[in-house]
Amino acid sequence: MFFRVPKQSTAEKGKTRTPLLLEKSNQQILPSPLSLLFLSPLSISPIEVGQMGRLKKTIKKFWKCACGDPTTTGIAGDCVMSPIGVRLYIQDNYVVVDNGILQVTLSNPDGIVTGVSYNGVDNLLEILNNESNRGYWDVVWNALDGSGKAGVFEVIKGTTFKVIKESEEQVEVSFSRPWDPSLQGKLIPLNIDKRFVLLRGCSGFYTYAIYEHVGSPEWPAFSLGETRIAFKLRKDKFHYMALADNRRRFMPLPDDRLPGRGQPLAYPEAVLLVNPVEPELKGEVDDKYQYSCDNKDLKVHGWISTNPPVGFWQITPSDEFRSGGPLKQNLTSHVGPTMLAVFLSAHYAGDDLVPKFGQGEPWKKVFGPVFIYLNSVMDGNDPLTLWDDAKQQMSVEVQSWPYSFPASEDYQSLAQRGNVRGKLSVSDRFVSSDYIPANGAFVGLAPPGDVGSWQRECKDYQFWTRADEMGYFSINNVRTGNYNLYAWVPGFIGDYRNEAAITITPGCQIEVGEIVYKPPRDGPTLWEIGVPDRTAAEFYAPDPDPKYTNKLYINHPDRFRQYGLWDRYSELYPSEDLVYTVGKSDYRKDWFYAQVTRKKQNTYQGTTWQIKFVLDNVNQSGMYKLRVAIASASLAELQVRVNNPQANRPLFSSGLIGRDNAIARHGIHGIYWLYSIDIQGGVLVQGENTIYFTQPRNQSPFQGLMYDYIRLEAPPQ
Repeated sequence: MFFRVPKQSTAEKGKTRTPLLLEKSNQQILPSPLSLLFLSPLSISPIEVGQMGRLKKTIKKFWKCACGDPTTTGIAGDCVMSPIGVRLYIQDNYVVVDNGILQVTLSNPDGIVTGVSYNGVDNLLEILNNESNRGYWDVVWNALDGSGKAGVFEVIKGTTFKVIKESEEQVEVSFSRPWDPSLQGKLIPLNIDKRFVLLRGCSGFYTYAIYEHVGSPEWPAFSLGETRIAFKLRKDKFHYMALADNRRRFMPLPDDRLPGRGQPLAYPEAVLLVNPVEPELKGEVDDKYQYSCDNKDLKVHGWISTNPPVGFWQITPSDEFRSGGPLKQNLTSHVGPTMLAVFLSAHYAGDDLVPKFGQGEPWKKVFGPVFIYLNSVMDGNDPLTLWDDAKQQMSVEVQSWPYSFPASEDYQSLAQRGNVRGKLSVSDRFVSSDYIPANGAFVGLAPPGDVGSWQRECKDYQFWTRADEMGYFSINNVRTGNYNLYAWVPGFIGDYRNEAAITITPGCQIEVGEIVYKPPRDGPTLWEIGVPDRTAAEFYAPDPDPKYTNKLYINHPDRFRQYGLWDRYSELYPSEDLVYTVGKSDYRKDWFYAQVTRKKQNTYQGTTWQIKFVLDNVNQSGMYKLRVAIASASLAELQVRVNNPQANRPLFSSGLIGRDNAIARHGIHGIYWLYSIDIQGGVLVQGENTIYFTQPRNQSPFQGLMYDYIRLEAPPQ
């Protein structure tokens, strides 16, 4: 079967129109069955309308064949063999890829996703938006050449379109944009090649991109603050958002954030709904940061339309191309309805997670592929079950990684990758005389660096896994290259790094045997506060001000995601700061989740917390050790004093640390810090002692510290 598409006339050049797919016959040119189903009713002639009923019945047969039998599950969307091959249609201004299940329209040569047709809906993307604001890759970058260009937001638009692969089984297309010195200061200095892939019988499409900074002197220095994919869905259809079993809900409309319906709060992202379209949402706070998620948990999220019952999902099957390791937090979906795939950002980390490239520094990285998955239910079935189906499809995608179909030679196939296996144990003689299995340890390969450097690494690839209950781990499908092996173990402070570098070659199976982590420890524990898990989640997060709630997080494990909890400290401690008494206080109730500033009228004050404890005897000549693990710091400082709060010089100061902004963004952790502080026995007394934690920085309500774990050790025996 041969297809062709008419070129636009000169008069039509300035107009935006829906691409029309045409089928050749001996007598006349007629719209193909697939194109008719996806066309807007306004674009169909009376004759075509008469054909619609018969064509819809035909197409439904296609879908039932392609997606399994929806009568058994009630859900269409699984990727199986389809009798309809993948077809590619090229126009002057559009490229259309169609596999009989869905149809993806991209601008030519920009490579912006302007339309996604599925299940009888001509476009699931927001048709009220300009075509360049529907589905796109973007970057935020800064010039480092002295020009002063900073925070430049750029939607990546291709200049060259190319068909990479075209068959009935697969179509892969490229929209590339090379860089040269004439573009300096205008576009980010990267060669960027965006790819889109549609497979036969697959209820969705894949996208990935190759970024390259060439190693020659004419390529200027720059930093890359963020890169991601964004999809803007139709606000008249997609109202239900899901990113976890206990994090899903009907969402406000974007109109609810506008003046008259929404009232901006302490920062623009947070809006109080004062007159929402749906009255039951009145009094709630909407803030996109309330839906952030750790990389390790961020595999699938998206939106559901109940009429028609359709799901639109973003599935990320691997974290290897994300920066910052498994605990790095990123945005997901939020009111718009907007759906994001964030690969690199400074959120919950600050400038430490912004890669900086020198003049002529060579760099190349493949971001993705990610999968944009579509599913639907039959009439009468609950549309919200589409979330369960999306999770199942996520598992399929994860098990299929690395994919076999990407055509770029920069994407490494299974045969080009290697594997590392071993066992991790912990040695802490004050916990056990035997080695302790590193149950649930996070074990990963990241570029060579210092201990713990993986959490600030943001240029290359990382590969992480969880050890089983006996400490055995397997890191599979690792790209070729040189790495260090890193780990951290819940329940123990600090970081492990294997001294010997590991070189991955194609097909290698590396056995590292049993490796042993010795966490920081000098003497036995005298007392401890919290749980060493790199978060402040175990500490006390108060109820929100009733005027500023998000109903999703009422009686929720993530209660820390409520807006304005930082202000509750001033209400709970209006004049005196927190005092924690070892042996009497309970950190789950008595240790506030963040050491924030105290609000006094229109100013803020630094705060000093006290830890009171009793020593029955003191080794005056010995050295005690205070371990302070910090889960997050936001333009803050930790000063430590012992038994003398008025001492001019603190025993210890961290200096100004951290740009996580996790307090304002409802996070419970950011970059991890660990301090080991010596306390001379002569400073302590027999009986009651007090350690003072002062956070003096006070220009903002969002400056402060979140603690992970605190421990005082006796002198070594």
